[in-house]
Amino acid sequence: MIKRIIDIIISASALLLLLPFLAIVALLIRRKLGSPILFAQVRPGLDGQPFCMVKFRTMTDARDADSNLLSDTERLPPFGQWLRATSLDELPGLWNVLNGDMSLVGPRPLLMQYLAVYSPDHARRHLVKPGLTGWAQINGRNALSWDEKFALDNWYVDNHSLRLDLRILWITAFKVLTREGINAGTDTTMPVFTGSKGNEAGD
Repeated sequence: MIKRIIDIIISASALLLLLPFLAIVALLIRRKLGSPILFAQVRPGLDGQPFCMVKFRTMTDARDADSNLLSDTERLPPFGQWLRATSLDELPGLWNVLNGDMSLVGPRPLLMQYLAVYSPDHARRHLVKPGLTGWAQINGRNALSWDEKFALDNWYVDNHSLRLDLRILWITAFKVLTREGINAGTDTTMPVFTGSKGNEAGD
């Protein structure tokens, strides 16, 4: 209950205080990347229940001669890279926190398609609400392997507390300012998770 109250107070206050800044970012995205301004995608939340997560758009819709979308790297312009490096693309997620779909701190919500290849241990990340930031994010983010990320998420599930959440929020602010641990090598995002060895769907 205390965590939910903190989520509401911080997310509501941040949205109100940042509203003019969010409007400026939205206008820049419209000018540089086009419409829509927001990227919305269904993700699994608490107990694996789907919700619509929102972020600021960072990629273009650039396509090849056959109208196929180009790779993520080719569709991520410098402005989009800057949005990700500063984590400004995550700010609309404050609405998800205010709405109760997410918390400020928790395992990051991944893709719905991953549910089919999770082991029971992987699925434990859904015992708590997903978060804007989390234990894995401050301990490597996309530089982690999938096994390392799941281990850190489960550690949070087993040890979460108000004190730990405040610590994670404090370290997150530092990580954002220093742009530490944004990407995994030369990839713009984590590689697709296809299941741990011996745990693919159907096994």
